[in-house]
Amino acid sequence: MKIILNRKFRTFFILFGMLLLSKSVIAMESSSISLYNNPKYTGKWEHFEYVNPNAPKGGKIALPAYGTFDNFNPFIFKGIAATQVVALTMDSLAVVPDDDITTAYPLIAKKFDLTEEYIEFFIDERARFSDGTEITADDVIFSFQSLVEKGSPFYKIYYADVDKVEKTGNLSVRFYFKEKSKNKELPLILSQMLIYSKRDWQGKDFAKPYLKAPLGSGPYVLTDFETNKYLIFKRNPNYWAKDLPSRKGFFNFDEIRYDYYQDTTVTLQALFSGNIDVREEYIAKIWSTGYDNDKVKKGEIIKEEIPHSETARLQNFAFNLRKPQFSDRRVRQAIGLAFNFEWAKKNLFYNQYERLTSYFTNSGMEAKDLPKGKELEILEKYKQQLPDTVFTEVPTHPIYSDYISARENLRQAVNLLKEAGYDFVNGKMTNMKTGQPLKFEILSNSANGSSFTRVMLPFLQNLKKIGIDASFRNLEVNVFKNRLDNFDFDMAIITFPISRLPGNEQKEFWGSSSADVKGSFNIIGIKNPVVDKLLDGLVSAQTREDYKAYISALDRVLLNEYYMIMQWYAPKKQVAYHNKFSHPQTDLKVGFQPYTWWIKEDKN
Repeated sequence: MKIILNRKFRTFFILFGMLLLSKSVIAMESSSISLYNNPKYTGKWEHFEYVNPNAPKGGKIALPAYGTFDNFNPFIFKGIAATQVVALTMDSLAVVPDDDITTAYPLIAKKFDLTEEYIEFFIDERARFSDGTEITADDVIFSFQSLVEKGSPFYKIYYADVDKVEKTGNLSVRFYFKEKSKNKELPLILSQMLIYSKRDWQGKDFAKPYLKAPLGSGPYVLTDFETNKYLIFKRNPNYWAKDLPSRKGFFNFDEIRYDYYQDTTVTLQALFSGNIDVREEYIAKIWSTGYDNDKVKKGEIIKEEIPHSETARLQNFAFNLRKPQFSDRRVRQAIGLAFNFEWAKKNLFYNQYERLTSYFTNSGMEAKDLPKGKELEILEKYKQQLPDTVFTEVPTHPIYSDYISARENLRQAVNLLKEAGYDFVNGKMTNMKTGQPLKFEILSNSANGSSFTRVMLPFLQNLKKIGIDASFRNLEVNVFKNRLDNFDFDMAIITFPISRLPGNEQKEFWGSSSADVKGSFNIIGIKNPVVDKLLDGLVSAQTREDYKAYISALDRVLLNEYYMIMQWYAPKKQVAYHNKFSHPQTDLKVGFQPYTWWIKEDKN
């Protein structure tokens, strides 16, 4: 599993049918780990449905990457990692496909035994690192221990319900669960762990950044790079898993090149000039007006909108709750009332983006209407600790439909600030107890800094109208990361990648235990006992009904605390590419998947 900031999470929980004998459980060997014991692929399946298993191999593809890098390990606290390295050169114990996100299928592990006490992985005897050495239980144990002991603080929380790990054979390893653990997603979480070579790391410190690619077992090998400039990967012809059903149809290019850019707008010309082959668009104006040229008109470059079913990435203006001016939820709510999304959607986004309305937008588990049923039953346990609005008001965002609504939103913001102890002094919104004006800085590391400035200006102007002195500053990636790691900011524009099945990683985002850990992903600094209880309930939910109820309850409580000002998301992936590529045609909404693409065969 990968995580932002530039890391991506997938978490799930799982329950097999088990036989009880006294107080022990008989292990049930299986070729998959399934959420509800109903995997999509059973029997002698040959490949995932959203790939072309007969895609021709060969050719090259050049893709853009953004920002900088100074190491190849994204799992540690220090440095900025080039995450493509582990994505292409390292394999995990199992694979979760995009058309069956509740099930893990064999990769390094060929089968699994699961009981109430442990998950055991049996390593495929064919599994090899790229240098031909065998992958063993020692490598799995080393990888786990390295992440927990020397990795980012996130992993101590992520794997907190593992009691111990035990080698049961040269090619088998068992993870025991803590006795009181009800974390049913844990087996699937463990199955997604990338496996390092213990031998390759001898004499090196896992916690230190290195610009030497770790020995991996994946489909590609890093053959060349220049720091902050480019990465070149060559397909490993001896890749041990190339014929596994979970790998057929993937990784069809002989060479994948990533060129690093500091600004996404620059890559548009790189696409037209042929320096890169494929480009995902992030700016609505460019998608609407920037491709009006002969290459597109002649069909040399294709524009395509690719449907996806991903939970929306949670892009937002995040408050730092450690700052005294943001300790009152009414202040946070008032500031959010000044953000005019409708103006940006019409004038800047060409109506292509939608407003995020939930921490789990597009998941089908958002908090909607008033709480009822199982969700209401859960929330009523904490009624004395929650604002009345959790039970009496439907979660909404301010809407700027015309000048009257704009005036009403700002009037409501002023009233909230006055309730919180502020008032105008010489035109500035001032804390009447401390005499301090309400002032803060909003940080970003956007590669589209100039584009974001256009979004920010109306927001800053509205804040100024209600006496708030706010400024916007765009930083280099490494400076921005350091500021966030040390919680040295007022507000920041950040993005949380939300899994389609949110799970244990949510504790790292919103849980009290991570709020004071520098480098954690609880960047906001949330310490809310009800949120902690809901997170526990989410992780330990026994049924799908309970799981969805806890997600919705968590969403509702977080929304009512105004910890962030939500921004926007794109319902479709907007991709432009040279007309020399093909990709699978499918009704499955799996989004943009460049590793399933291939070079068109020359018919001449």
